[in-house]
Amino acid sequence: MTVGEVPGSKSITARALFLAACADGTTVLRRPLWSDDTEGFATALSTLGYSVDRAPDRCVVEGSPQGPPAGGAEVYCRDAGTAARFLPTLGALGHGTFRFDGSAQLRRRPIGPLTGALRALGVDVRHDEQEGHLPVTVTGAGLSGGALTLDASLSSQFLTGLLLAGPLTEKGLTVTVTDLVSVPYVEMTLAMMRRFGNDVTWSGDTFHVPPQPYRAAEYAIEPDASTASYFLAAAALTGRTVTVPGLGADALQGDVRFAKVLQEMGADVRLRTDSVTVTGPERLSGITVNMRDISDTMPTLAAIAPFADGPVRIEDVYNTRVKECDRLDACATNLARLGVRVETGRDWIQIWPGTPRAAEIDCRGDHRIAMSFSVTGLRTPGLTLDDPGCVRKTFPEFHEVLGALLRDWAAEDVS
Repeated sequence: MTVGEVPGSKSITARALFLAACADGTTVLRRPLWSDDTEGFATALSTLGYSVDRAPDRCVVEGSPQGPPAGGAEVYCRDAGTAARFLPTLGALGHGTFRFDGSAQLRRRPIGPLTGALRALGVDVRHDEQEGHLPVTVTGAGLSGGALTLDASLSSQFLTGLLLAGPLTEKGLTVTVTDLVSVPYVEMTLAMMRRFGNDVTWSGDTFHVPPQPYRAAEYAIEPDASTASYFLAAAALTGRTVTVPGLGADALQGDVRFAKVLQEMGADVRLRTDSVTVTGPERLSGITVNMRDISDTMPTLAAIAPFADGPVRIEDVYNTRVKECDRLDACATNLARLGVRVETGRDWIQIWPGTPRAAEIDCRGDHRIAMSFSVTGLRTPGLTLDDPGCVRKTFPEFHEVLGALLRDWAAEDVS
């Protein structure tokens, strides 16, 4: 059974919008994701003075290699961490005063490593309320560039925001990281920068970005691998088969590796160049897995873990505590509500086999908690979500698409 409706990657769409805004010329993005996060990102670019023409299946952006065309702006980032952690670097490249703010949820998420790095590069940055958090005011006067050291242990987005801006600095940028999570997201960033014409390099702990302006391009967005994880997990949990086209071994996104986790749990996985197919086993096996590099799929695994034949232990995912919510705590609390034995530590969670009972899931306004536990609901009659609409952040049609997949599977049974 094929799921053809998995939307474009949020991570790739956000990066592509940034690159297009910085490129010399007109960029056309094909099949971008349009969700609350990416619409917020595109709207923020418009607020900064960029020309952004949106349509359902494409986006056309007029680039400005000199930085934001606006001489100042009040930018609202909604709930989007990518906007909050990428766009202040555009403000630094510009000429004027740029203030960035977001929702109450986004204000709780840290941006201190990014603003500290900008200050190290000589940028006038002021946190208007709580140090290290939005709202933040950036007084831009262009960036000369240079060398700095960055702690990227909480999020790779701080590093990405700096790297993306590097080509527009006067003398380039050299960043040495002391710690780094979510390495595949950084690899994605570098690949996309090269696609837009910058010869960024990475050696050991150091990244070097030459002052080599981006070139406009036509760029196709691949399906979102984090979103695909819910459908792959649904097949693995129910013993069904699902194929996600356009996402395979050549994908830029590291979260495609979630299919390998399911394979270790006993699922049959076929990872081709441009598709991934998962068929679930009679029962999933317990597993211990390090998910540092694919931590956005941690809730997906936690949500199906009670149905394994042994404990499931997920390690090295401290950074999930500073996402839209504390996802380790959210998973543990909701699993306990379902009557499942669970324990957590600073950066790990362990879940024992059990039979989840009906309960209301506390989504905490987090799209990934809502979508993950929707998969649990496939084998837990009566499970409900307190905020099903929070999926609009990345996949507004999620519930409809999951329902269509279930109907297709049911039709197979009677055909």
